[in-house]
Amino acid sequence: MEPATSARQSTIPNHEIPQHMRALERANTVRLARAELKRAIARGDMDAAEVVRRCPWEATTMTIAELLTSQRQWGRTRSRKFLMPLLIGENKQLGRLTERQRSVLAKELARRLANSPSEAHARGRGDDVPCHA
Repeated sequence: MEPATSARQSTIPNHEIPQHMRALERANTVRLARAELKRAIARGDMDAAEVVRRCPWEATTMTIAELLTSQRQWGRTRSRKFLMPLLIGENKQLGRLTERQRSVLAKELARRLANSPSEAHARGRGDDVPCHA
């Protein structure tokens, strides 16, 4: 995912664009890229463990809770319960994880992914059963 460039950048030299406008443009680029990353994770096109391992530029300032809750059927409670034994705070940014934290988190996410189809049924919970109105 490459950062988007606006038409304004191509016509006006960078030094003539006010700093606050460049900051807004950068923030918007990060927001759009992060939204696409979250959609890819929700669709199952990308694995959250891989995002933790690679830590792409759009995810460096993303919190662990944001990443975990972008997965299907992962809410705040499930994320907190998952992170508690790992001793990693949910508000920690992915870019600020130590190598040990990164490897432990990626390993546990991968393990959880490998067990995910039967995980809810093994505990006797129907979390993976869709709700019908």
